[in-house]
Amino acid sequence: MSRRAVAARTAVAAVVDPEIRVLTIDDLGVLRGVDVDESSGAVRVTVTPTYTGCPAMELIRSEIRAALARAGFTEVTVSTELAPAWSTDWISPAGRAKLTAAGIAPPAPAADGPVPVQLTVRCPACGSPRTEQLSRFGATACKALWRCQDCVEPFEQMKAL
Repeated sequence: MSRRAVAARTAVAAVVDPEIRVLTIDDLGVLRGVDVDESSGAVRVTVTPTYTGCPAMELIRSEIRAALARAGFTEVTVSTELAPAWSTDWISPAGRAKLTAAGIAPPAPAADGPVPVQLTVRCPACGSPRTEQLSRFGATACKALWRCQDCVEPFEQMKAL
């Protein structure tokens, strides 16, 4: 990978998700690719939204263009790829750790075979499985609101997709 390609990838990978500010779009798995045409310097960034109606995508595209402009890239195309559909399995291990550190329970990994029914979520503060769901929706549609019955802390859980 060329120095310019590394610089472009680094700039885009640092863009913060506007809805879950502890994650970058790279942590979240939204960033699919960064390609630099070495002859023209043009950059093509490919992203996959967490869901097709995600209201944050226009802001993410704008932040990608701004990050690349700060890094010296002026010709930028941001393309959206909907297939394959984004999955919470694309969240990086670092992203899962950041969610937990921020008090958001990360989604469980997908299972092969029958879809498991998750009856409880471990509290990101104390690790207790004794939790209860307060609302199917948290601050955003991709999160649910829970409370720990042991430490009594409320927390959000990122829903598995």
